[in-house]
Amino acid sequence: MSVFAQDLDLRYSWVSNAGRSWLAGAMEGTSDADILGEVAARRSTEMKREVLTTGQPLRYEMSINQGNQARWYDICVDIDRDEAGVACGIIGTSFDITDQKRREETLKTLLRELSHRSKNLLAIIQSLASQTARHSLTVPEFLVRFRGRIQSLSYSQDIVTDADWRGADLQSLVTTQVERYAPDGMDQIEFSPVDVYLSPTASLHVGLALHELAVNAASYGSLSVPGGKVSIDARIEDYGEETGLVIVWQERGGPRVRPERDARFGTSTLERIVPNAVGGSARLDYLAEGIRYTLTVPEAQYEVMQGGAGE
Repeated sequence: MSVFAQDLDLRYSWVSNAGRSWLAGAMEGTSDADILGEVAARRSTEMKREVLTTGQPLRYEMSINQGNQARWYDICVDIDRDEAGVACGIIGTSFDITDQKRREETLKTLLRELSHRSKNLLAIIQSLASQTARHSLTVPEFLVRFRGRIQSLSYSQDIVTDADWRGADLQSLVTTQVERYAPDGMDQIEFSPVDVYLSPTASLHVGLALHELAVNAASYGSLSVPGGKVSIDARIEDYGEETGLVIVWQERGGPRVRPERDARFGTSTLERIVPNAVGGSARLDYLAEGIRYTLTVPEAQYEVMQGGAGE
């Protein structure tokens, strides 16, 4: 904190503990116009003249460019009186609050980001509710399917939050969304991972796709019978002039798949909602030996960890 005094003409009488603050150049006889930029000097002078006019103390904040960065100061000024009680100038303090301002800006940025993500999550939930209702025959069926999808989002969101909103690694998504539907756990899952971090948006939607596939496999597919298997292959591939993460879900060892599609399976989620959300593409094939789902996630939606591409 710096302390200063100015006379009735607002020329500095003395400054204590100026350090590297804006008061460092305030020599005896100088004014704010001599040490501050035009805008800052005008505002500071107006505040101090108001104190001299009203006799009331004033507090204000001021941003000053020092070098290549802006610094903020909390300034308090009051009437300075002589021994007879007559106003002889002003006395004031200046406190550097730059760190506090930066924390406030960081908090505002985080709150804006939280608001944005919350709106995105609500939009996803609204879309899921509409899609689930469209393909549910009864209210109890809707509740079961919708509850499962919301729970899937919750699991993926937990991973994203634990990673400080960075996203989620594919291994965690597979373990969280698929393992609990396999009677023998990961013994029924053959997973060939690639070391990537999916963006928060991609994490929620890829997790949702894995949930839909796992629920169907546990109900009608390869996870519904002993010895059934699911292989999940993830790899980085070039397609056209771009690079993407390709995730392939393949079932085998389960009941023979009928070519007819069941709209309640969640094909809208797998073929439209998920690929559209990540800006990628998807294909769902009903093969005799088991369902195969291929999802391509563009490079903008994931980050390859160091050494991940080689692995």
